[in-house]
Amino acid sequence: MRKGQIRAIAICVFRKGDSILVSEGFDEAKGDHYYRPIGGGIEYGETSSKAIKREVLEEIGANINNLNYLGTIENIFTYNGDLGHEVVFVYDAEFVEKSFYEKPSFFGQEDNGAIFKLLWKPISDFTNNKLKLVPDGLVDLL
Repeated sequence: MRKGQIRAIAICVFRKGDSILVSEGFDEAKGDHYYRPIGGGIEYGETSSKAIKREVLEEIGANINNLNYLGTIENIFTYNGDLGHEVVFVYDAEFVEKSFYEKPSFFGQEDNGAIFKLLWKPISDFTNNKLKLVPDGLVDLL
């Protein structure tokens, strides 16, 4: 997160039955866990659809197809005490390699080397406010 800048990102929702694929994060300042679909920053000169294909390939080594644009969310939030502002392009898609649907969880890697865990969570966990799905408003798009 860069202070004082609006960041354009793309995220992708993958579905397995009534579950979606998310990574778990933790905001140390708030002491809260949150969940977010896989994705990341859009590079200069890159479309959001190309960005999500690149991000998924880079982070988990997966190719995707049937990419479908769901909408855009303007997300203003605080994370670890800092103000953030993102424009989030939201897609859903399918994995070409079907084995990703068979794994209850697996790991990905950010471009800075940080490892993160992805897991399948029922959408109902987010619609009943049991767990926090970010960005705010994403549940409404699903």
